[in-house]
Amino acid sequence: MASLARRDVSGRGRVVQGLVGAALAAVAAFVGAGAPRAAAEEVDLALVLAVDISFSMDLDEQRLQRLGYVAAITSPEVLAAVRGGLIGRIAVAYVEWAGAGEQHLVVDWTTISDEASAKAFADTLVVQPLRRAFRTSISEAVAFSTDLLERNGYEAVRRVIDVSGDGPNNQGRLVTFARDRAIGRGITINGLPLLLKRSANSYFDIPDLDRYYATCVIGGDGAFYEPVREIEAFGEAVRRKLVLEIAGRRPLVPHVVPAEAAATPDPFCTIGERIWQERIGNDR
Repeated sequence: MASLARRDVSGRGRVVQGLVGAALAAVAAFVGAGAPRAAAEEVDLALVLAVDISFSMDLDEQRLQRLGYVAAITSPEVLAAVRGGLIGRIAVAYVEWAGAGEQHLVVDWTTISDEASAKAFADTLVVQPLRRAFRTSISEAVAFSTDLLERNGYEAVRRVIDVSGDGPNNQGRLVTFARDRAIGRGITINGLPLLLKRSANSYFDIPDLDRYYATCVIGGDGAFYEPVREIEAFGEAVRRKLVLEIAGRRPLVPHVVPAEAAATPDPFCTIGERIWQERIGNDR
């Protein structure tokens, strides 16, 4: 009888242990995969600033370019545009790019809603070391920025990639492929072509880079570009462009052209690759 009692107690113990184990497993599953996730932060705009750092720009020009973004993001006009949104905040990431393998997230996604948050973004950006790299791959910059927007964790009313650069695509996938991929995901690409007059660094430049951006780079709902002809004017151009992007408005000034003006594919979009092949060879 004692032996039977011991077996009965032992059996009940195993049953209790099994029930406890099942309960703990259920709790763990709920806390892990089954628990409600925090809602994504809502913003009026998720914006990637994709900035060219190729060797065609010297360090002084790159410094002015960097300071132009710092001044623009903290300007009263930009902050007023942010506060004027339905939600009153935006998310911004800063990317530097050059060739096909050169895309760097310099400042990660930051929510900007007021002077303090804008200054925090600017302070993080201004202390980053300046970098330069070879080649020009607008396409891979757009692809990298598209992926950033797809996984950033924000719920954005609008998503925009703002590309600045001083030359045509000459490495990586075709720029129109990257553009169309982004547009297909509901992303708008705006452009800031730098038409800076140079004599020593013009080996791969094209005189009508503004037309190249209009035809081959920008696209999506309300897309536009604004050319910069003097590096000293860069900060003002960025500020004006950010105000329009944040407010979701099309520009009214004549030198800013909507994307619809260049919706038809054009062989002109491979000019950078052709120039490179003719002058250097088929080195990808």
